[in-house]
Amino acid sequence: MNVTTTIDGTRASLTPHGDIDFDTLSSLRAAVDALPEHVTELQWDLRHTTFMDVAGLHLLFAPADRVGAARTTTVTGLHPQALRLLLLATDVHPTAIDVSRLFPDTLNTLPG
Repeated sequence: MNVTTTIDGTRASLTPHGDIDFDTLSSLRAAVDALPEHVTELQWDLRHTTFMDVAGLHLLFAPADRVGAARTTTVTGLHPQALRLLLLATDVHPTAIDVSRLFPDTLNTLPG
């Protein structure tokens, strides 16, 4: 899995190139673990990820001790399949999975 990392001050953007599944999960977690401690905002840019399975949920909703207690995570560039997976996970586990924290500005602009 090729992951492009861009750091600007306290913000990092990680852009994976390819599918997110259990075969690629360890390299994606390694990219997060390699971020400097001063990074407090992590954005996953998924424009080059056309498929994501449940491993993507593990990645995006990792426990705070794995990602950093003070680090916020957002997502951009979601393809329809990944968005459907996130919304389905929210329907199944509404108290455990809060997708509004991943893309709060997007949800505020959706109709009705």
